[in-house]
Amino acid sequence: MTASTLTPIARALISVSDKEGLAERARKLAESGVELVSTGGTLQALRDAGLEARDVSDVTGYPEMMDGRVKTLHPRIHGGLLARREREDDLASMKEHGIPQIDLLVVNLYPFEETAASGAEIDACIEKIDVGGPAMIRAAAKNHAHVAVCVDMRDLDKVLEAMAENDGATTLELRRHLAAKAFGRTAAYDAAINARLLADVERPARSYFAQGGPRLQDLRYGENPHQEAALYASPESGPGVASARQAQGKALSFNNIADADAAFELVSEFNPDDQAACAIIKHANPCGVAVASDLSRAYERAFDADPVSAFGGIAAVNRPLDAKTADAITKIFTEVVIAPEADPAALDILSAKKNVRVLLTGGLADPARKGWSLKTVAGGLLVQERDFGHVTEGDLKVVTKRQPDEDELADLMFAWRVVKHVKSNAIVFARKGATAGVGMGQTSRVEAVRLAARKAVDAAKENGWDGPRTEGSALASDAFFPFADGLMEAVEAGARCVIQPGGSMRDEEVIAAADEAGIAMVFTGTRHFRH
Repeated sequence: MTASTLTPIARALISVSDKEGLAERARKLAESGVELVSTGGTLQALRDAGLEARDVSDVTGYPEMMDGRVKTLHPRIHGGLLARREREDDLASMKEHGIPQIDLLVVNLYPFEETAASGAEIDACIEKIDVGGPAMIRAAAKNHAHVAVCVDMRDLDKVLEAMAENDGATTLELRRHLAAKAFGRTAAYDAAINARLLADVERPARSYFAQGGPRLQDLRYGENPHQEAALYASPESGPGVASARQAQGKALSFNNIADADAAFELVSEFNPDDQAACAIIKHANPCGVAVASDLSRAYERAFDADPVSAFGGIAAVNRPLDAKTADAITKIFTEVVIAPEADPAALDILSAKKNVRVLLTGGLADPARKGWSLKTVAGGLLVQERDFGHVTEGDLKVVTKRQPDEDELADLMFAWRVVKHVKSNAIVFARKGATAGVGMGQTSRVEAVRLAARKAVDAAKENGWDGPRTEGSALASDAFFPFADGLMEAVEAGARCVIQPGGSMRDEEVIAAADEAGIAMVFTGTRHFRH
């Protein structure tokens, strides 16, 4: 390492909201001969630990004011961070104005994200917006040729290691690493503020899109072994896979997380106070979904819907996992089990399967919650609102001569909730609160119907049933039928009622075909494409 890339640490400015580990690390700096400069509560914490520290007010010549809002926003602070050590004019300015050189900045920000996630009112959130912290971080990171910046107290350990190895100096490689992390931190912080402010704006301008958050964990790889991957938090709050507690099992993979999220979002469509629900997911698509009066029965019915595909899948439930359901789940290989909570007896049973990942979310997602869905494209980012569309029985428009009866209506509503979570083109046959056949990801709607019907036939053979459960079923289509052919395939498979958005230029032709077949059909006026 050449001398020109090494920067000795003579003075450090420390101003932290989270003070965990502060005293121990600051003491090591002081023992290395580093002068400590600090503010407010951090200054007091250092002095309480028996360390000498200079008040930032002594540097600026101004006291903290406006309840601490103004303390580090001063040329004697930012000049010390931004001065280019190789520039004679910068050094002359420092000398003329009494600006002390700052070689190390340690700052973690006011806990805005935590405050916003707690559901605090907007005024309380605004008070937690850090101004001086991000300003200093950006100044130090910009001047990382000479200044080291730590936005995470643990990174101070890396600085101390470098100092021990380089006679009290840091390397340019380390400073650049820390600078990149610092800009990532301020970007994520600003993204969280942006998200919270937009939540209170009726018609927000969307000239810029900001999204970011801290890394929660590194993953072994992405969808495939040659792809690097990690899981990051987002500004969204509420129960979810990212915030779930892993009660047991191997580390989650990229695909585990994606599939667990798909399963969790699907079962969250069903109110646990009304019915127990279970969804078994494979490659982000449901193999089987069912509701019942108790959880074990819901799991059994979901499994029976496609027992072959369920092997190696993800099982999600909408109620606390009980022992009977856990025992049923362990009968086959299951990658992940996700539930709001789990009884101790259920966890005991699952513990016998060491490789099964068990995620406990603490609750269900709100299907109507606002938020964003992101997809990268070459040179850009596709951003859309989450699909929080919700249809009630009162929204349905019966378009056929025959009205659906009460049982059919219940199956139609069940199938509609499920089809929202199936990849397009999507078709779901359902009967008595369980999927009978699911067709997904096809390039034509008629092929999706055929696939779903074939899966129902396969399930009947696997379970030893007299015939497929599509007989007397309800069918849901995520988008309109462009022709009557798909509808007629559904009728041939045994469907007695259909739910679809409507809106095709050939709606009248499709309605006429339904009337001729004697089935009931309702329009929702809402589409649920999912790509």
